[in-house]
Amino acid sequence: MKTMQQWLDEYGESHKNATNKLIHFICVPTIFFTVVGLLHGIKLPFTLPIAGGIELSVSMLLLVLVFVYYVVLSVPISVGMFFYSITCVALSEYIERLNFMPLWLFCTIVFVLAWILQFYGHNIEGKKPSFLKDLQFLMIGPAWIMSFILAKIGIKY
Repeated sequence: MKTMQQWLDEYGESHKNATNKLIHFICVPTIFFTVVGLLHGIKLPFTLPIAGGIELSVSMLLLVLVFVYYVVLSVPISVGMFFYSITCVALSEYIERLNFMPLWLFCTIVFVLAWILQFYGHNIEGKKPSFLKDLQFLMIGPAWIMSFILAKIGIKY
């Protein structure tokens, strides 16, 4: 099994161009959010008895598995991703309650636009996206961003 550093190094090989990196710093967290948002729209028939009752969604259950995946690779990154995941769920709930457009539609539009930008970035880079080699890189992308955030605040991952 690869270490987190090995995953991050390999992911970084196709993300060296400054423009591509900038695009990824914006689009990777955005795509993560949109996936959470799309799954947040699928409600489960259970409610958590906190804060007046929080309706469970598929996103909440899958984020538990995502958290376990990250814990196995890096506890500090998993903690950062946990807090980002909570933010994504809260933002999804907020957008849903605004009711200006269905959450699924909003997330789908943003998802497609972010992926178009990602592929544009890889075109500039001249390298294929890492996930075409191994689908696990879809999970490593957010961890790669989190590793930069943690390094900036002096936390080793």
